[in-house]
Amino acid sequence: MNLHQFRFVQEAVRRGLNLTETAKALHTSQPGISKAILELEEELGVEIFARHGKRLRRVTEPGQQVLRSIEIIMREIANLRRIGEEYSLQDAGTLSIATTHTQARYVLPEPVAQLRRRYPKVHVTLHQGAPEQVARMLLDDAADIGLATESLAEVDGLVSLPCYEWQHVLVVPASHPLAAVERPTLEQIAAEPLVSYQSAFAGRRRIDAAFAQRGLAPRVVLEAIDSDVIKTYVRLGLGVGLVAEMAMAGETAGDLVAHPVGHLFGSNVARVAFKRGAYLRHFVYAFAELLSERLPRALIERALAGGGEHFDL
Repeated sequence: MNLHQFRFVQEAVRRGLNLTETAKALHTSQPGISKAILELEEELGVEIFARHGKRLRRVTEPGQQVLRSIEIIMREIANLRRIGEEYSLQDAGTLSIATTHTQARYVLPEPVAQLRRRYPKVHVTLHQGAPEQVARMLLDDAADIGLATESLAEVDGLVSLPCYEWQHVLVVPASHPLAAVERPTLEQIAAEPLVSYQSAFAGRRRIDAAFAQRGLAPRVVLEAIDSDVIKTYVRLGLGVGLVAEMAMAGETAGDLVAHPVGHLFGSNVARVAFKRGAYLRHFVYAFAELLSERLPRALIERALAGGGEHFDL
């Protein structure tokens, strides 16, 4: 058995058992992948996949156990590479961060700048996407650290830790009647056309749940993933906006008014996440500490070791 066989099995599962797509992803031939998987099954003495003709139909019960072992092997190989990079490059390398647009735009600039001042030879790569994509990038070793509000705590294979709390704010033009209302109600907001985040982003599910619990159905006229886009359409009079409070920090134009609405929608917790069992280079720990004093290296190491503790604010 060899690493190529392990990689073929792993990628075939990721690609929904479609060997054509697997071959494209790995830049090899479909017959070569099929042959390698069959040879691995013959060596192990078990069928990893149930087949219909030449097509893979499902992962067998022993195949599930084989797959779990392959995941561990491939994870440790990735760790070996990181260890080699750590000690050969010392203060150089690449920090790959997976995050949402809101975090990248409003939270990360200062910590990234501080890291670059401390480690000038470290190259930083930002990957932006939905929380589900952030989780996938971590699991696929495309990112060292992830930052998002939703989903990360619920993903098998990830360790997530609380970073900071935040709340939504209601954003309206300065001329809007709600600009003078410091504590707006759900009913007042629901009566207005609403501009806010798409359902997977920035605590939108909490907003929907609050309206539903009160039996209200707000008229959402525009959804976006970008807080700046939401503010732009609020300025144009399309509706009132609900955005993360950090999106209004430093807002100096004066044409928008923001009112905290944590009393309506509660607090949200942004979390950092790492792949369970991953080997982190020292500048990854340093970056986590720059994100929040709640994230000392000792805590992250304990979480990655799988102590079974629940980490929350």
